[in-house]
Amino acid sequence: MGLSDFFKKGKKEPAKPSPNAPSSKNMQTQPGTQPGQPNQGGFFGQGGMNKTTDAGPGQDVYTVQSGDSLSKIAKKHYGDANAWTKIYNANKATIGDNPDLIRPGQRFVIPRD
Repeated sequence: MGLSDFFKKGKKEPAKPSPNAPSSKNMQTQPGTQPGQPNQGGFFGQGGMNKTTDAGPGQDVYTVQSGDSLSKIAKKHYGDANAWTKIYNANKATIGDNPDLIRPGQRFVIPRD
């Protein structure tokens, strides 16, 4: 095949799907997303995103918004940004080891003073 053949314009046949290519009907869902199984993390490691957090006695529930940080949430609820550790300690299972990594949609228990 010469270079001139490469640049020739002409009618092209539409690409036919390979018989071995999976169709969207046969695609598997990601592990951990089947009904009845716990969320295993997914692309962003959102293990705590689907946990139901209900307020118990002496606590409130807060849903993280875009731009939030634990210190901003603490300032809003306690009037003291340095009280972020109260929120972190009450939500370690949802937040994980890095208190700087919280995501919109996560629900945190906010212990009352």
